[in-house]
Amino acid sequence: MKQKFARIISTIFVPPSFTIIVYSLFAFLVEQTIEKSLTVFIVAFLFGFVAPIVMFVVLRKKKLISDNDAMIKDQRTIPYLIAIIFYSIGLVILILSKVSIVSIAFWFCYISNTIIIIPINKYWKISAHSMGASGAAAALFFVFGWNSFVAMIITLLVGWSRVDLKCHTTLQVIAGIALAFISVFLQMKIITGI
Repeated sequence: MKQKFARIISTIFVPPSFTIIVYSLFAFLVEQTIEKSLTVFIVAFLFGFVAPIVMFVVLRKKKLISDNDAMIKDQRTIPYLIAIIFYSIGLVILILSKVSIVSIAFWFCYISNTIIIIPINKYWKISAHSMGASGAAAALFFVFGWNSFVAMIITLLVGWSRVDLKCHTTLQVIAGIALAFISVFLQMKIITGI
């Protein structure tokens, strides 16, 4: 039963899920016009949710990723590099659409954190699930303060699920959580100047 719950958490809260959650909030609580709200939501949906999931499914079918948890660290580099392309397209659209600097800053973090994780991943399989959850929590904390504490509870649940499913060690999860939270929070602070 416990492992079934861990599998549900791990499946529902994949990194693209956090993109939709955070950017839905940003679209309707941060953006100033309906056009900008729609742009933020559509970019997040297409380039941060649909594209990464489709990419993962295609790579699985082509057997470039062996399992649904991407357990083999050497099979993670190609998806990260492809994701950088999706994220870069999204960033250009957000900048050209002149959406809020908060939305742009967090999107920039997708690119920078993916670049950071590539060399780490060559030597150590840090938890991308934990990074996705923690980065989202950091962005929400940056914008909404302590009102977003629920995001940290979800982050801890995601981390627990990855350890329980034996996808990562506790240290790999803690490293993912710490790296993403600190990286996103600091980058958003620097980029926004807030």
